[in-house]
Amino acid sequence: MLPLDDRGLAYGDGLFETVLLRDGRPQLWDAHLARLARGCHVLGIPLPAEHDLAAPLAEAPTGLAVLKLVVTRGSGGRGYRPPAVPEPRLAWQVTAFAPDRDAWRDGVRVRHCRLRLGLQPRLAGLKHLGRLENVLARAEWDDPAIAEGLLCDSDGVLVEATAMNLFWQRGGRLETPRLDRCGVAGTLRDALGERLAIAEVAAGPDVLCEAEAAWVGNSVQGLWPLTRLDDSDGRTLMTWRLGEAHRALQGEAQALLGYPVMDQ
Repeated sequence: MLPLDDRGLAYGDGLFETVLLRDGRPQLWDAHLARLARGCHVLGIPLPAEHDLAAPLAEAPTGLAVLKLVVTRGSGGRGYRPPAVPEPRLAWQVTAFAPDRDAWRDGVRVRHCRLRLGLQPRLAGLKHLGRLENVLARAEWDDPAIAEGLLCDSDGVLVEATAMNLFWQRGGRLETPRLDRCGVAGTLRDALGERLAIAEVAAGPDVLCEAEAAWVGNSVQGLWPLTRLDDSDGRTLMTWRLGEAHRALQGEAQALLGYPVMDQ
């Protein structure tokens, strides 16, 4: 348990990673460590030793599980002023996990959210603990038929889903939102970008109505193809039939995480 004076609990002063484990082996582990290191550098928090970060792996169950790592600045300081010499605190939890195979196979319905993300380039890309915007966005719907909500920033630029990154194919070109002003740069997103030509673009939400295919995904669930997009009032804006384009990118993502490839 974190003490009440822990700065991560009090101010969101910290970072976290959620890592897919397969029989205790972390998937995209180097990418998770690299993002955590970037975040610690930006926030000025000493990075825990790699052997401490990897210690929970010894307790992972067989099969699939998810490791959540939380690194905070620790306690100390006065108010918002951080301590001169931080003593970071590391917390973690491992839980059994089963991915949504129906979403892989059948695709998912998503909607636009009313909430707009604030701009903070210094924190852009990081998986920091300050996630109230995502919480409020996810609270906008409770329909189990809607798998995710898409978020724009305060300038109306498309950024991400509430817990996933966003991809689409337009004119035969793979694209994903540029994350230089806000949003989380997912490890699966980065891994796909290293293997494939995926352009990072600044575009409004209407770009999805020009797309031949679209997906949401993260390093735990893999990639879900989109079959329907609604506006924030539930009106249908776009539908897609699953085809070769959907399965091609999904197959790349599944392979990176050790998941089965879906048939067309």
